[in-house]
Amino acid sequence: MSYLDANATEPLRPEARAAAIAALDLAGNPSSVHAEGRAARRALEAAREVIARRFGPGAVVFTAGGTEANALAIRGLAAGRRVLVGATEHPAVLAAATGGVTLPVDGRGIIALEALEAALREGPALVCLMAANNETGVLHPIAEAAALCRDAGALLHVDAVQAAGRVTLPEAGDSLALSGHKLGGPKGAGALLLRGGLEPAPLIAGGGQERGRRGGTEPLPAIAGMAAAAEAPIPDLAPLRDALEARLRVIAPEIVIAGDGAPRLPNTSCIALPGAAAETQVIALDLAGVRVSAGAACSSGKVARSHVLAAMGWGELAGCAIRVSLPWNATVEGVERFVEAWAAMRARLSRRAA
Repeated sequence: MSYLDANATEPLRPEARAAAIAALDLAGNPSSVHAEGRAARRALEAAREVIARRFGPGAVVFTAGGTEANALAIRGLAAGRRVLVGATEHPAVLAAATGGVTLPVDGRGIIALEALEAALREGPALVCLMAANNETGVLHPIAEAAALCRDAGALLHVDAVQAAGRVTLPEAGDSLALSGHKLGGPKGAGALLLRGGLEPAPLIAGGGQERGRRGGTEPLPAIAGMAAAAEAPIPDLAPLRDALEARLRVIAPEIVIAGDGAPRLPNTSCIALPGAAAETQVIALDLAGVRVSAGAACSSGKVARSHVLAAMGWGELAGCAIRVSLPWNATVEGVERFVEAWAAMRARLSRRAA
């Protein structure tokens, strides 16, 4: 089996597994004042310090995942501001920014800074922009966008779910969303980093946890695992990705690679095979023991035409793209298995079309 769907979820890192298991043995509630509670609190605050050191500075609010972190920032900071959202943002951001103004991207999938600058002239705003696109891997110019926002007195929320742990994040933006399982930690934990003393209105009111920013007992094992994964070194996957794309170009010169020529995550390839439905490709590769995806993995198992590629002007080709995202433990053998399975799939589809 070759697992190449890391942008949906990374395989659990061994250090994250060990940290989560150790936290499971802590009986206390982090909000309790007795000895067991204080031990759990120490573990929680140690994880908070790791996240702040790795991705901060700023206040760290633990959440149940990236979706909640994005929603907390957008719904909690948007009062009195227009919300400006990139056209290729993750569905979780688009859903939280209902009624927002959509900012266009160019043919490579990069935010149009001139459109952002023009929109910022129309009044107070909260800008929502992902550091890296989950489907194409394209990196947005976050530092440049942050400078425009500062000049206009606007807030910038950065969805760093896909970029964290894969590239060095720019120290820009007023809030930043993370997801533990995208780092190689357990599912069930995320974080929102808040800079400049921002205090979003809570989505979940409760017993005062997370300094009143997010109610509910913190999922300590998932948080501890997330922090352990965050400390792992960033793997250099660009050579493997480049070799994969080069092999496919030789086999099928007609393929189109999203974001080609733009800065991208080193682990991500979004590859369109004209005339072949994305769902057909995903199923064929799955039967061959190769796991990839089409579009975002947060659509209840559905395979639909990519809104990201549609925003990039791909038209019908947007329904023919699959995403290959190399995990932290990717191997040459795993990539070779994908290439062989993909070539065999293409040959079968070509014979049927003949």
